[in-house]
Amino acid sequence: MEVIAEQVDVTDAAAVQNFVEHVNERFRTVDVCVTNAGGPPPKMFLETTSEEWQSAVDLNFMSIVHLARAVIPYMQRNKWGRIVTITSITVRQPVPDLIYSNAVRAGVLGLIKSLSNEFGKDGITVNNVGPGYTATARLNDIVSKRALELGISEEDYFGRLGAEAALKRVGEPDEVADAIVWLASDRASYITGQTLLVDGGLYKGL
Repeated sequence: MEVIAEQVDVTDAAAVQNFVEHVNERFRTVDVCVTNAGGPPPKMFLETTSEEWQSAVDLNFMSIVHLARAVIPYMQRNKWGRIVTITSITVRQPVPDLIYSNAVRAGVLGLIKSLSNEFGKDGITVNNVGPGYTATARLNDIVSKRALELGISEEDYFGRLGAEAALKRVGEPDEVADAIVWLASDRASYITGQTLLVDGGLYKGL
């Protein structure tokens, strides 16, 4: 399998457009777009700054706008496409000290619903995956900070996070990836405008 790997600033609309054009030039098609920008820093509200708010919007909302604007015309030509955004369980259940994520990522749901309604006629589905606590480098950083503040070990804090989920453990990246692959396949051809939580039962709502 041939892979193109480029470092791209997803907050830069022109850089995103150039990258998508490179992909189309190489493969003669753009079928699937998975958006997965890094998360904003953990903060409580009174610790936030205007600059960080703008950065969170650019990184976690506008990056999706840039990517969708770049890939949708190619998908329209093919009458087939899959856009999958990666957000967080915070779109359904706010997490303490993730105020940027709680607020900005929720706006992504309005965006994907709007895109799914507008471009469904073109054979394009637009869905969102909301991971719960997943064993990634970002979670390690958050755990290190919170464990230090509480004066407990990182292992103990990971245990606390796992205990919050119905399955009593933290998720693995591959489990999130499997959900993304399914939504990007023909097997999910009649699903659009939806959010799939991959959270081990962490979300407590109905």
